[in-house]
Amino acid sequence: MEFGPHLMLASLEGAVTAAILALTAMGLSIVFGVMRVVNIAHGEFFMLGAVIAWWVASLLGGHPAIGFVLALVLAPLIVGTLAAVADRFILQRINYDPDRTIVATIGLLYIIQQTTLMTFGPEARPVQPPFNTRLALPWFEYGENGFAMIWPWGLSITSYKLFVIVAAITIITGLWLFLTRSKAGLLMRATQQDSETAQAFGVPVQRVYSWVFGLGAGLAAIGAVLVVPIQQAHYLMGQDPLLLSFIVVIIGGLGSLPGTIIAAILIGMSDGIISVFFSPTLAKIIATLVVAMVLVFRPQGLLGKSEG
Repeated sequence: MEFGPHLMLASLEGAVTAAILALTAMGLSIVFGVMRVVNIAHGEFFMLGAVIAWWVASLLGGHPAIGFVLALVLAPLIVGTLAAVADRFILQRINYDPDRTIVATIGLLYIIQQTTLMTFGPEARPVQPPFNTRLALPWFEYGENGFAMIWPWGLSITSYKLFVIVAAITIITGLWLFLTRSKAGLLMRATQQDSETAQAFGVPVQRVYSWVFGLGAGLAAIGAVLVVPIQQAHYLMGQDPLLLSFIVVIIGGLGSLPGTIIAAILIGMSDGIISVFFSPTLAKIIATLVVAMVLVFRPQGLLGKSEG
């Protein structure tokens, strides 16, 4: 395959990575933006969503689409509820103190991870995609008679991966509408701007914090449900999503949702392209170097607001 078609295929793979990363990092960014909480357990909520998706799919049997649709509904609800309960009984009791919150979420990370290990075991669990037709992709070349469409051998992608991209765009659009057009979104934005003033005007700030923590975990779970037919569910799979989500949030700007989306696209696309042409390790090294450069030259991130 020539370089052009190969680059197109790598870009599509990168777009899939960017779609999952945008959903996962969006949850982390919302939690920090509203609550000013660094959630170290975010990757484990991702992992828990994937394991629940496998459990639901294996429990139901039958056509894979049935289990997938049910998992897409149940996983974020279950994970989001568990996160809201954790906020109510752990984070609120330590008054969201930054240092103690980090320690508490690290403890929560190990509780979720080890509980999952004891319950489901250490094996990686495959999940069958609801549909997985391989689609040939066209390529355009310029010749003597102008542009001509050709079908290079090996240039193809599965229908499920295209669905992941479309699903992520749809979910993020719905999230933006929820945050900007709904009453709950208004309460979240009021709490983000000034929690003390919001509470003085009757906003239930503690309840909003629980909603936000649950929403952030639920977004991570949705990303996991979408990715688990491509990867496999296992109890250690939360490490990479956590690292990449922090990279995306730092580059995009802490608490900036547009910045998070832009950074997720940049990191996801570069990760997909570099992984195909070189190695996944090099992609992670470059992403880490980008974070270092951002912290040195623009600490607030691409679209973050500088303090003072």
